Amino acid sequence: MTKIIVDDREVDVPPEYTLLQACEAAGAEIPRFCFHERLSIAGNCRMCLVEVKGGPPKPAASCAMAVRDLRPGPNGEPPQVFTNTPMVKKAREGVMEFLLINHPLDCPICDQGGECDLQDQAMAYGVDSSRYAENKRAVEDKYIGPLVKTSMNRCIHCTRCVRFTAEVAGTGDMGAIGRGEDMEITTYLESAMTSELQGNVTDLCPVGALLPKPQNFRARPWEYQKTEGVDVMDALGSNIRIDTRGREVIRILPRVNDAVNEEWISDKTRQIVDGLKRQRLDRPYIRENGKLRAASWQEAFAAIAAKVKAASPAKIGAIAGDLCAVEDMFALKLLMEKLGSKNIDCRQDGAKLDPKSGRASYLFNSTIAGIEEADCLLIVGSNPRREAPVLNARIRKRWLKGNFPIGVIGEQADLTYTYKYMGAGVETLLGPDARPPEGAKKPMMIIGQGALMREDGAAILAAAAKVAQGSGAVGDGWNGFNVLHTAAARVGGLDLGFVPQGDGSLGGLNAQAMASGGVDVLFNLGADEIEIAAGAFVVYQGTHGDRGAHRADVILPGAAYTEKSGTYVNTEGRVQLAPRAAFPPGDAREDWAILRALSAVLGQTLPFDSLAQLRKALYAAHPHMARIDAIEAGAAGDISRLAAVGGATGSAPFANAVSDFYLTNPIARASAVMAECSALAGARMLKAAE
Repeated sequence: MTKIIVDDREVDVPPEYTLLQACEAAGAEIPRFCFHERLSIAGNCRMCLVEVKGGPPKPAASCAMAVRDLRPGPNGEPPQVFTNTPMVKKAREGVMEFLLINHPLDCPICDQGGECDLQDQAMAYGVDSSRYAENKRAVEDKYIGPLVKTSMNRCIHCTRCVRFTAEVAGTGDMGAIGRGEDMEITTYLESAMTSELQGNVTDLCPVGALLPKPQNFRARPWEYQKTEGVDVMDALGSNIRIDTRGREVIRILPRVNDAVNEEWISDKTRQIVDGLKRQRLDRPYIRENGKLRAASWQEAFAAIAAKVKAASPAKIGAIAGDLCAVEDMFALKLLMEKLGSKNIDCRQDGAKLDPKSGRASYLFNSTIAGIEEADCLLIVGSNPRREAPVLNARIRKRWLKGNFPIGVIGEQADLTYTYKYMGAGVETLLGPDARPPEGAKKPMMIIGQGALMREDGAAILAAAAKVAQGSGAVGDGWNGFNVLHTAAARVGGLDLGFVPQGDGSLGGLNAQAMASGGVDVLFNLGADEIEIAAGAFVVYQGTHGDRGAHRADVILPGAAYTEKSGTYVNTEGRVQLAPRAAFPPGDAREDWAILRALSAVLGQTLPFDSLAQLRKALYAAHPHMARIDAIEAGAAGDISRLAAVGGATGSAPFANAVSDFYLTNPIARASAVMAECSALAGARMLKAAE
């Protein structure tokens, strides 16, 4: 630590700190436009000027000078920095005057108005008038894709967007052309950006030059009701803020959580907002003579009760979808137990994961933040860029630090970092190439759902566990065996034991067996990614008129993730609580409440009348669910038991689980914005294949 004095206040800070960070550690506020904690230093805007005692007789850019660069006083006194002297004040006023020379005075029609850094800092550090009377320059707006709207007259050339796409996203989509007054920020040949994280540039832009296009002119910042939530578009559990106006969700923004998503979210997380209100199910329906008709709740429940009472318990089943909250699955599991059925499954994609092998057998055991501690990585049957773009950015962050060899077994893809392609299938995983390099102390392995959804998925998982053990990836203080999930509900469902009950011939049926005709009555809780064969009476409980609703005999309208309070467990096993931000449309209700009402009609009343009572029962049965934002780590012995399972593996190459990043669930498929992004991505792939 180094001792410095900031405005007569003495602080100890690391020598690698910039003066800006040191001043903030001392409690002094430093204005900035170009500096960002997660990006490289550019030193463009010069707004962060401070005075350094004993330094040059001019202000210094605090973002570009490190604490170690300061000189002590003549008698060894700690270096001194001043943030509010007349020199600093005059310098900042001059910089602000320069920044506003060409900036248009269109705050009343700018979506950034009210939450604009330039607006705030002009008030705090600027002056009330300008000495310049020249005409302002005009810059033509650029097309950079369907997600980001440009108004480049407002651009102050901070280059945050350029650095983000180059460093974090890894695509280098944006750059600068021209010099001086003619400098412009744009994409190459004004093409659409290709990153799945491109929407983050709108959060980074300190002015109104880059704005989210779908939310343009929808509302003002002070009109929003802000709710802290959890994303369910993938299994990462990114922390988000849901902004609503009235009953409508207007936008979704990231929240800072260094352990999960830092401060980034994927474009699907951010822009599925329009999908929350399109094609919604807002009333119960019953299928009569091959056609669905609107019905009352009483009619729908009566139709279900008649079918359930006519079926034997062995012919009743339930499948939970990818977006379910833990409370919903817990209620459905209790209902199936009361009905005497063992046929339950949360793995609609057929992934061969079983909680009987222990929690470590299906968790991302290294944790997301632990990626930065690893010294090598093997990716098996996964494309992290499509399955979890924010996690892929974390891998890239570790790769940029150097000494991080990455190997890939499966499909070749652009992962925004260089890697060694090792092979396509199981034979490579079992071969010598899958071993980590000599001297690796914290090797890491990521197994994707593409390797586990096959018939031999259990044997592949066991083989991967054996390889991880043999390579030193599992040991004291480090567990580098990681399963990357694609479904937000999957870990929570496995924690609850929402899998077929019993063993052998007396055991319950899995999702594929139920969907192919193994049951007479099937409760479908939002499972839209599985094809259900004709024959069974299907009760679909979900939010959108998607695949599940098209096959349903009775539809019970549920609440989307923004419309209910729910618990979600992410891929690393972190329990997170998401409160309700809006209300479901029409007659739609929260899923646990629907199941509670239905249970009474079926004569098997569930033992709770409120969400609080349900959670009390949930916490009693699964105590770790009560430890919000904590990870109940799996035991290292689970990996040993998993490795001992063995089994025969096939020779087919691994296929990645996600083929179209933008259309992975019913909310995304209902979104016009996601459809446009999917079409652009498909066109790029076709062009690349030519």
